[in-house]
Amino acid sequence: MKLLYATLFAFTITTSLFAQDYPREEIDVDAFIDDIFAVQDQGEDINYEDLYEALYQLYLEPLDLNNAGREDLESLFILSELQINSFLDYRAKAGKFLSIYELQSIPHFDLRSIEQLLPFVKIADTGLNADARPLLKRILTEKNNYLFIRTEQVLEERRGYTPPEEEGQSRYAGAPQRLYARFRTSHVRDFSLGFTVEKDAGEQLTWDPSTRRYGMDFYSVHAHFENKGRFKDISIGDYQIQVGQSILLAAGFNVGKGGETVNTVRRSNLGIRPFTSALESGFFRGAAATYTALERKWGEIDVTGFYSRLRRDANVITNPADSLDQVETFISSLQITGFHRTPTEIAAKDAIVEQTFGGNVGFTSAAKNLQVGLTFLYTDFGVTLQRTPRVYNQFEFNGSNNHNIGANYSYNWQNFNFFGEAARSKSGGIGFNQGFIASLTPQVSMAVQYRSFDRDFHSFYGSALGEASRNINERGIYWGIKVAPSKRWTLAGYYDQFWFPWLRFQADAPSQGYEYLGRVSFAPTRKISMFIQYREEMKEENLPQNETNIDFLAERLRRNYIFNLNYAAEKIISFKSRIQYSNFNHGDIPQTEGFVILQDVNFKFSKWELSTRLALFDTDDFQNRQYVYEKDVLYAFSIPAYQDRGTRSYILLVYKPIKKLTFWLRYARTQLTNQDTIGSGLEQIDGNTRSEIKAQVRIKF
Repeated sequence: MKLLYATLFAFTITTSLFAQDYPREEIDVDAFIDDIFAVQDQGEDINYEDLYEALYQLYLEPLDLNNAGREDLESLFILSELQINSFLDYRAKAGKFLSIYELQSIPHFDLRSIEQLLPFVKIADTGLNADARPLLKRILTEKNNYLFIRTEQVLEERRGYTPPEEEGQSRYAGAPQRLYARFRTSHVRDFSLGFTVEKDAGEQLTWDPSTRRYGMDFYSVHAHFENKGRFKDISIGDYQIQVGQSILLAAGFNVGKGGETVNTVRRSNLGIRPFTSALESGFFRGAAATYTALERKWGEIDVTGFYSRLRRDANVITNPADSLDQVETFISSLQITGFHRTPTEIAAKDAIVEQTFGGNVGFTSAAKNLQVGLTFLYTDFGVTLQRTPRVYNQFEFNGSNNHNIGANYSYNWQNFNFFGEAARSKSGGIGFNQGFIASLTPQVSMAVQYRSFDRDFHSFYGSALGEASRNINERGIYWGIKVAPSKRWTLAGYYDQFWFPWLRFQADAPSQGYEYLGRVSFAPTRKISMFIQYREEMKEENLPQNETNIDFLAERLRRNYIFNLNYAAEKIISFKSRIQYSNFNHGDIPQTEGFVILQDVNFKFSKWELSTRLALFDTDDFQNRQYVYEKDVLYAFSIPAYQDRGTRSYILLVYKPIKKLTFWLRYARTQLTNQDTIGSGLEQIDGNTRSEIKAQVRIKF
């Protein structure tokens, strides 16, 4: 569960530099989102909920510096290769850490790096107080446990909840409230047990086996155990697996191109991890285990096996076959939204059974500088997937089953880390990537990665770094650099050139594009930080408003500008100011623009926290919509699109009356000045205001 902990200045650490007192204050992920992602965009298929979960779990269960390996340190996304080597060399020569203060003695560890590490590391007590109690007793007495209960609702009436205007019109089956609950108890490197239940707005609370609805719409349960004899991991219920560079197996969260331009290029071998999100796709349901099959002086071999049987949402079509006595059944598409509100969505719920099994054999050298792995994966839908034929999708997957085989490696040499993965699908298509991360000097880090995914390469559970939302029909090369000339200044940037060898949706010819980003960050004091950022992206797509019979390609160019200032005036108050601007060109169409100006004021005193925002925005069109992260209740995220012309405001109140009880209440409001309606389809509101309210309670036992 250690992916995203690359939060260079992502958290407000209000304790002293080396304070290790618990409980610590809740993490502020606002700066974290700004630091990792260049431009927040719901269309980028980023799983923010799992991202937040992973971040918070490491905060609750810090990494023990005396047991942390190279891969653990790499997956923090904080330290450079030079710093990781210095850490491991220091521990090998000086022995186990006795105090967190020793981090100051490690060569190339500066104050900034240490501050970044502090929320996520500890020195564990392995002496007389080490916990050797039976597993059941440890579970029953574990202090790291919680129960969340949440409800939220849009206050204005949307079209989906109104009576049909004509016979046969679709409407939502259930009430407009979203309901959510989650329980989890866990201890780092030991166990994790929990469940999640959810009902989306518009879904019906009903018990109807004929439509596979049983009360709440979604249930998830997991039991995960670590370090049980030779078993490194045992998972029962819902889980995910991440191996290699995520071409075949990726966990639900993956950090793509963004403000962190170097460390996020590489993926870590997280192995099996429990699935705790309310997202209704992208996970396995069954059992998985990792077993140390061989352990010698020269290294060890781990074997992972898994099996999953999971019902999937799908549009199932039944047509008469050639014989009068037979019918033909096939899938026209798989659904991943998780919504079951209308008759069509309810009919697609859990319509097919997907069975997946596979395994991985991995070798790790004794020096921990070499990892090699082989992976096999087989998926069967039980019914044939038959897409509506189009020229651009003729190499997409069609059929009832698929299998993949792949190999991955990671090798450390001095201050370089070389990594890569290659895989082949049943179709014969190849997916491949190769890269390295290097610390050229203590102040300069660099990353380079090349990727190639054939037009007929099919991987259902992969999510490697790339431009498209799926790893298919793409080639590209990425180059990132980060320079810290002083403690106050950081310069970061990347350039990504990509090609699409075959046609794509809205691109009726092979096409290409590029993307680059530059960011300058300045922190004159511990209370003040700011950055400016520029991002430009160009893709070739069909020329709009083309009156000929030939779809010519034209450059589709978007530029984004950001200025951000954070100021912690005192312990009880902080400010954030931001200006975002973008413009968009496509062929000969006149340029369009958009901007947002926002101001946050946050208060923290005694048992209360109050976060507020006022944003003014004006965008010409959909292409210039502005995404900005908003503070939300714990384990929830809000990244709405600021579009058209108007204002957006919210207020978030947090109250912690006692140590084991916390309340959240959030109210947000969007008001448009140039529209008479908000939203479209069944989500349309007849009016220019949309208000949302959300309440949550957390109980610790």
